[in-house]
Amino acid sequence: MKIAICSKGNTLDAEVDPRFGRCKYFLIVDTESRQFEAVDNSDNLNRAGGAGIQSAELISSSGAEALLTGHCGPNAFMTLNAAGLKVFTGIKGSASDAIDQFKRGDLKAMNAPDVERHWQS
Repeated sequence: MKIAICSKGNTLDAEVDPRFGRCKYFLIVDTESRQFEAVDNSDNLNRAGGAGIQSAELISSSGAEALLTGHCGPNAFMTLNAAGLKVFTGIKGSASDAIDQFKRGDLKAMNAPDVERHWQS
């Protein structure tokens, strides 16, 4: 299964970024092989507005079936939900730890955003 993880760096050892739309990288990970692609999100990181929706469209087009992030606002959540992605928030630690938690079934998919618009860490 392919998942997307919001990350502060471009490796699996990097810390999960609490922000969705303005995270530094998205790690698109095959949960079985742990092979991944690091997608630079600097275009959305520096965007004046609409970063959540643009990032959601980027993740939707990656083939990921789930998103692991710290937080997700309403516009991004609606876009991800419409694309059929499961959204898991409250993720902390390294991307590698997040993969392990996901594979063990320790994470619960959200059915609503967990922050209001334009949340900043």
